[in-house]
Order: sequence, then structure tokens, then C-alpha cells
Amino acid sequence: MKTPALSVEEAIAHILAGAKPTTSEPVGLLDAVDRTLAEPLVAKLTQPPFDASAMDGYAVRADDVDTRPATLEIIGEAAAGHPFPGKVATGQAVRIFTGAPLPEGADAIVIQENTNRQGDRVTITEGTPDPAHIRPSGGDFASGTVMIEAGTALQPRHIALAAAMGHAELSVHRKPVVAILATGDELVEPGTAPGPGQIVASNSYAIAAMLTRAGADARLLGIASDTMESLAASLGQARDADVLITIGGASVGDHDLVSPALSKAGFDLDFWKIAMRPGKPLMFAKKPGQRAIGVPGNPVSSIICTAIFVLPLIAALSGRSLDAAATLQAPLTWPVGPNGPRQHYMRATLDHLENGQLQVTPASNQDSSLLSVLAYSNALIIREPHAPALSAGRNVTVLPIDF
Repeated sequence: MKTPALSVEEAIAHILAGAKPTTSEPVGLLDAVDRTLAEPLVAKLTQPPFDASAMDGYAVRADDVDTRPATLEIIGEAAAGHPFPGKVATGQAVRIFTGAPLPEGADAIVIQENTNRQGDRVTITEGTPDPAHIRPSGGDFASGTVMIEAGTALQPRHIALAAAMGHAELSVHRKPVVAILATGDELVEPGTAPGPGQIVASNSYAIAAMLTRAGADARLLGIASDTMESLAASLGQARDADVLITIGGASVGDHDLVSPALSKAGFDLDFWKIAMRPGKPLMFAKKPGQRAIGVPGNPVSSIICTAIFVLPLIAALSGRSLDAAATLQAPLTWPVGPNGPRQHYMRATLDHLENGQLQVTPASNQDSSLLSVLAYSNALIIREPHAPALSAGRNVTVLPIDF
């Protein structure tokens, strides 16, 4: 009896079931970029810590400048980092610069463009003071306020806010460790001259790059040959990994050794085929504390499968929300034929036209071994199982890609 292939959605659900975020660890601000915040971040400080001038001008009492022109005595100066130590009384003003604390007694800022200074006297010639010229204490945030929620993927703007809040370290989720193992006697490392019947292993490097950018600690285990001994030795190097990715040998035929090697290493096989192309022979197995995903050996299949199935797992382990990949609708530039029983991810070029409209052109050759076609594509057309033929101009679902 044949085992039915899972749908893409079912396979993703199996892979994500029970996935929990990694433990947290403290890191410095610069090491926190692109990491996921593990707990809500509370402000240690109030920003601004005082009423501050937003303009260059004069700090005054508003009642003194209700009628203009008004001439006031200048009693001192306030600059950023150098507050005026005294108090502004009736008929007095303090020369003030942007960022300086508002002196005691003053409640308004007159911008310098509206003044005329003569020695230690200043005349307010025109203009009503604008409340926006004073930045009130706590106008940005107040001490004790949660300003960044747990689960936030920290970007430079968050790092700036965290620093302003008084934090030198942030609690973030540990990077998921992903071990990547290429398999097959036909493979050699980049830079090595292939022998007869051999090719260069490229998939593992693409997958490692994708996972590194997604926030994982990607570790290449090299190439295992097609023997149980070699596979067992390589799998032993992945004992501390949260996720193991094997490339090639993901089917369960007589010559596919990855499945029995995983079983021998304590993994329970969950599924080994999905209704998708490219990428039907996708394998998933797990054991306590570790998941293994076997992606196909064809380069395009392995890369697309990593994007569809592994990246959501990395997000879950990193503590990030599992937002669905953003798709859009665009008209075809030429017709496509009917689809078969598997969900098809077609390499394509998405163009933004001068009139603001979109159009998408499927690659003429969808062979899953052609890396060049993927390299020149910027989108995938997603065709549902058994989708009918479509003529040029018909809308299709498009997933923009950046891998």
C-alpha cells in the first residue's frame, strides 16, 4: 500500500508541531541585531529626562511676552549638557540652545529669528511662543514602560531605542543550531576538481547562507559518502544541533541510506514525500530535542524546500511570530499549461511596470537541476494541484523571493 504524499500545508504543520523557542541568553547591543527579544523590554529611564528646548532661542516666562515688542534682561545661557543653574524671574530670559534643559521658572521658548539682541538685553519682536518648541519630560517614554515586546526581531531602530532606555545588554533567544550534511559519492567540495561522474556540492552553501540570514547558527558538516559508516560518523557530529538538514537521499528506496541512518541514530520517521514540485522527496524525522529534515539533492528543490519548510521552523525556534509568506497577484505575460497533482513552485521574473502595474513571466525551463534559472528569478509562481491552463493576462499567485 502506497503512503499518500502530504500537502505542503500538512507537511509544514508536522514540522512545526511542538516547536518551542530556544532558551534565552544575554548579549550586548551590537550582538543583538537581528536576534529575537526573549522578554518584554522595560525602560530604565525617562526620555527626555527633563523639559528640553527643541529650538535655538530664549527661554522666557510666557506672561512676559504676551505683548510684543517685549524687552527682557538676559541672565545666562543654557546649552545641551550645560543647564542654566538659576531661576528665570519676571522680566528675565536665558539664551538657550537645542537640547538644553528648560531653566526653572521659564515656560516658553522664543525662537531667535523673532528676537533682536543688544548686549545683555533681548527684544521679542514678533511671534507667539509655540508649545512644540519645548520637548516635555517623558514625551518619548517613561521609566517602567514596556517599549519593545518579546518576540520582536531586533533591528537597528530597536537597538537605538533600547540604548536610550538604559540597556547595555538584551535578553534574546539563542540562535538555533542547524547542522547541514550533504550526502553522495558524486559530490566534491567547491574548489576541488570533480572526478569522473562527480559534481560540486553547492546546495549546502546556499542553505547555510539562507539559514544564517534567518538568524540560525548554520554549521556545515561536509559531505558523507554513500555508506552507513560515513553517515553515522557525520550524524554523530550533529548531536548538539537543534535541527539537522540532510541533502540528497531523502527517498526511501533501496539505495537511499539517509532514512535508515537516521533511524539508527534514534530518529522516528514522520513522512518522506509531499505533493509538491520541485521537492517531492522531502523527509522529516525527529527525536527528543532535535528535528531532521531531508531535502532533495537537486539544487533548486533543496533551496525551495528550505525556504518553504525550514525557514518557518527557524522562526519558531527563534521565538518569532509565524507570519505567512507574503504573496500577491500578478498577470501572466504568457500562458501556462495545466498543473498536475502536486503544488508547483515555478521560477519566474516579477516586473514592476512604469504605470505601477505588475506582471510575471515564468521561466521557460523549470528543470529542478538548473541553478542558473533560480539565480535569475526573483519570484515563484504558486500553482495549486490540478490547476487549469491559464492564458496570458490571467492572474496567478506570486511569492517574491530574496534567496
